[in-house]
Amino acid sequence: MSSYVVVGYGPAGAETARLLAAEGHSVRVVTRSGRRAEPGVEHVALDAADAGRLTEVVQGAEAIFQCAAPPYHRWVKEWPPLVTSACTAAEASGAVLVLLGNLYGYGPVRAPMDESLPLAATGPKGRARAAGWEEVAERHRQGRIRAVEVRASDFFGPGVTSGGHLAGRVVPRLLRGKPVSTLGDPDAPHSWSYVPDVARALVEVAGEERAWGRAWHVPTAPALSVRGMVALLAAASGTGPVAVRGLPPVLLDALALVSPLMRELKEIRYQFDRPFVVDSSAYEAGFHVRATPVAEQVDVVAAWWAERLAGKG
Repeated sequence: MSSYVVVGYGPAGAETARLLAAEGHSVRVVTRSGRRAEPGVEHVALDAADAGRLTEVVQGAEAIFQCAAPPYHRWVKEWPPLVTSACTAAEASGAVLVLLGNLYGYGPVRAPMDESLPLAATGPKGRARAAGWEEVAERHRQGRIRAVEVRASDFFGPGVTSGGHLAGRVVPRLLRGKPVSTLGDPDAPHSWSYVPDVARALVEVAGEERAWGRAWHVPTAPALSVRGMVALLAAASGTGPVAVRGLPPVLLDALALVSPLMRELKEIRYQFDRPFVVDSSAYEAGFHVRATPVAEQVDVVAAWWAERLAGKG
């Protein structure tokens, strides 16, 4: 049995912790608020940006999974301290640092994204995420830490209730047979990262020395548009066809005047105005995790949301 630390308990962090516990490992989860212990999972309340306290918690761990993410509007301020703290804890403890990243650092692109693309984002959130990996990679090159990043697209899966474009503001409506609205072009191909696949990739690279020192894309199923995913979810839930409409840019601009979230989303609107497609062939050529078939993903998500909504009455 090995010991691991997972920082953050959003959908990816929770799935990673449970996967490790199911494999018989000892798992500590770090969040600001903490929570009750679960089978095989100890929850620790602390601010992960506090490098001293985080270093104490990770002593003896094989790997640190940095899955925490500040609220969207606080990324630029709060993401850098989280990364620096994780680096400090990894250096002091000798644990492998596994960073859960995303695709914002590439900025707008016109072709499928692979890991060879430069981190050319110019927006503040994209630059913050790019700078985080650049700090981690430099420490790895210096031999101070052992580190790897796994980059995911928009989360899709059980437990995803906010943040994702197929989450709380879309899926409950379509499961009730109601029309849904989405950012950008609802027919643009888009890659979705299935949360259980994200967790399995994080765990796999943690134990593969040949993976360290670079970034990898989560194994990802072929891209599907928002309209295509909504159609599959509606069919899986038995609701029948559901209307999908894209929100016009003028409306998004108006909403941004009153909604902090909509203001933040303006930076990454390009991800839904055009194809946003992940190439994960490099990962698939070197490792074992493969993307879960889309039909299985959709069935699990439809069932999870149906149970959740039934529980709410």
